[in-house]
Amino acid sequence: MNAPSGWQAELRLGFTREPDRTVLAHRYHRGPLTVQRPFQTGEGGCEVCLLHPPAGVVGGDELLIGVTVAENSRVLVTTPAATKFYRSEGATASQAVDLHVARGACLEWLPQESIFYQGARVRCRVRVDLHEEARFIGWEACVLGRPAAGEGFAEGQVWLDWQMDTGARPLLRERQLLDRESLDAIWGLGGQPMTACLWAYPATSRLLERLHALTADDPDTGVTVLDKLLVVRSRDRCMMRLQKRLRTLWAELRPDIIGCKPQPPRIWNT
Repeated sequence: MNAPSGWQAELRLGFTREPDRTVLAHRYHRGPLTVQRPFQTGEGGCEVCLLHPPAGVVGGDELLIGVTVAENSRVLVTTPAATKFYRSEGATASQAVDLHVARGACLEWLPQESIFYQGARVRCRVRVDLHEEARFIGWEACVLGRPAAGEGFAEGQVWLDWQMDTGARPLLRERQLLDRESLDAIWGLGGQPMTACLWAYPATSRLLERLHALTADDPDTGVTVLDKLLVVRSRDRCMMRLQKRLRTLWAELRPDIIGCKPQPPRIWNT
């Protein structure tokens, strides 16, 4: 049996509710994945920032991240910077994220973007298990190549696998292959190397109407609701513009979904 060729890293976080705040009650890590000291927020929530000290992922690396939010807890998870997936000589890198949100709990999963260098081979999986009375906002943003450095994505493959459920009821099943063909195709990214997807649960038709009005003048952003799961897809040539769009949508959604006014994570201001 061949030994793994790269870093094997795992991070498991468990949050619980105390009378007036949410605390990080359980933390397990193996390999180069950890978390900064949690911050308490004004609405009794807990804000944490995930860290990957190697600062990049290479072929053969395997990252496992699990977050469990117990009843009535409020948690926001983000990262300090983009995650970089470097060129591979043949081995595939992987990142798997498992999020579990209990009855009455709120989770915001708001990582910075993932940058896939030309020649990268990566599998990224996100699984979200929501109680029907849970609340959730999350996003994933991707950059193919390094456009600012003049590097495209003529080589490489990125497999995206997203799954969201409430108990045994599926809300979303989606698999995408990002490569040169899908980057250039009209049915894909239309030559725009940056793409993002935002999810929010539970959503109403009234909230959908508000987001339709907010994005009406943007031909590269679409909004829909699938069985109370709001899905926003967007693409662009500028990551700063795409990030601003995501944060504007998050600020619009947060009072309705999470029940709190927009309060950007501290790391976004550094």
